[in-house]
Amino acid sequence: MEREPIISFENFGFQYTAQAEPTLYDINLQIHKGEKLLIAGPSGCGKSTLAHCINGLIPNSYPGKTTGNLTIGGKDALKMGLFDLSKIVGTVLQDSDSQFIGLTVAEDIAFALENDCVPTAQMHDQVAEIARLVDVEQVMGHAPHEISGGQKQRVGLGGVMVSHVDVLLFDEPLANLDPATGKQAIVLIDEIQKRTGCAVIIIEHRVEDVLYRSVDRVVLMSDGRIVYDGGPDELLCRDLLQAGGIREPLYVTALKYAGVSLTPDMRPSYLPELKLSEEQRGQVRAWFARQPEAAQAPSREVLLQAENIDFTYEGGHHALRGINAKIHRGEMLSIVGTNGAGKSTFSKVICGFERQQKGSLTFAGQDLDALSIKERADHIGYVMQNPNQMISKTQIYDEVALGLRNRGVTEEEIRPRVEKTLKICGLYPFRNWPVSALSYGQKKRVTIASILVLNPEMILLDEPTAGQDLKHYTEIMDFLSELNRQGMTVVLITHDMHLMLEYTPRAIVFNAGQVIADESAAQVLNSPEIVEAAHLKETSLYHLAGQCGISDPEEFTRRFIARDREVRSHDEPV
Repeated sequence: MEREPIISFENFGFQYTAQAEPTLYDINLQIHKGEKLLIAGPSGCGKSTLAHCINGLIPNSYPGKTTGNLTIGGKDALKMGLFDLSKIVGTVLQDSDSQFIGLTVAEDIAFALENDCVPTAQMHDQVAEIARLVDVEQVMGHAPHEISGGQKQRVGLGGVMVSHVDVLLFDEPLANLDPATGKQAIVLIDEIQKRTGCAVIIIEHRVEDVLYRSVDRVVLMSDGRIVYDGGPDELLCRDLLQAGGIREPLYVTALKYAGVSLTPDMRPSYLPELKLSEEQRGQVRAWFARQPEAAQAPSREVLLQAENIDFTYEGGHHALRGINAKIHRGEMLSIVGTNGAGKSTFSKVICGFERQQKGSLTFAGQDLDALSIKERADHIGYVMQNPNQMISKTQIYDEVALGLRNRGVTEEEIRPRVEKTLKICGLYPFRNWPVSALSYGQKKRVTIASILVLNPEMILLDEPTAGQDLKHYTEIMDFLSELNRQGMTVVLITHDMHLMLEYTPRAIVFNAGQVIADESAAQVLNSPEIVEAAHLKETSLYHLAGQCGISDPEEFTRRFIARDREVRSHDEPV
């Protein structure tokens, strides 16, 4: 006898009140308890709208017109209030900070129980049980802003699990986490699903990272429709991900470049169980041998030099310990490392938002300590990780024009510069929209545009591609690469290891406030010692090279990245 689904969409469609066209068309989807589902698709494909239908934000917070049927827990979801739906569906948001309510971790987890008037003794027992399950027992007395990004996500998960929901919905759970913490998050989600037996829905465009643990099904969306609903192995044997603007796992792309024909029985969705014949391993080795050696980066003059930088926050946190680093004029490099390693603090010291207690900073030979924040901003642009902390205007156009207006530029000059930048950042169609109507990823692009329009000599970007699908990620990074080719120095603080490999020849690795490596990106990700110390993640190319008997995984990685860049820049068929 077939189980009744916990969630069922039947010929479902939805159109927001403020929009001329529907966002969802003819959705037929059933989800059962105990299933783990990945919903993927490019920005604007409708996956977030689908999530809002599941957790009740549609129609309770976002009004619009629906067609067809949606049942959750056997009831008509569109007639249920948010409170009733929250007893069935728990949502863990992309931005953990926006989900906190309590002054301490313990209070935050207990919030739903307090609303239900659960007796104090029972509440303490339930909170302690959930804290053990999500492994935050050691920070129960901490304020949410005092804990790491990975711990924040665990607390957010605990806050919805305490109600014993049947469905856990994760909205881009990896967007703000370092690679190692992202791996831990996927492991945690997997363990929670197995322990509780609830349905788990993960909305994420980073398919390879989610597939670090197996999923039952992948639902791929495009233009408001479901274009694939099936097993991950079958999906990776086709070209639907690439065609839909989603990056397929690197090792899968490498196998296709080598001419290996993938079949579902090879288990391509899970690298540890990937079955390659000796002939197929030989194909990979032969492809590697045919690729030219990667070009070496040219030598350049030093633009910014940090010598023995030490910085301690007022509360006593020693964030930077004797940092020595050089950034060369016209280069593009990454600064990587675990959450809390000192990457963002270093960038704030460079920009003058914080002042080091020891050490010196020079820019083009000039002592930066002699310059104010405004004077530094004429040379160094800074794009923060959280777009909500940068945006101050209501309208998109006004936000991007703000810096130019503050500098006294005429409106006649401002308009073409702003419109050109908006076009490059993919925001021109929304130029007259209010910022509040944008997604998190679109807001991110607004903040990048607001700095790029000022034409600084060097630009520092903190997680520039967080929350971006492959299409918009590529647009932004190709634009930054073009600026770099024109001479701008670009520094990326990132958790995205593929971004580091593809776009930045050099990487500076932070850990516990110190620089522990300054090497090529390929060297960093093919060094297990650096990867472990800095909470990074080896590229899957490293493991594929080992499986195929290639003794130099670093060079294999370089040659793959060079080939991949060439293929995508010319839009050649694989």
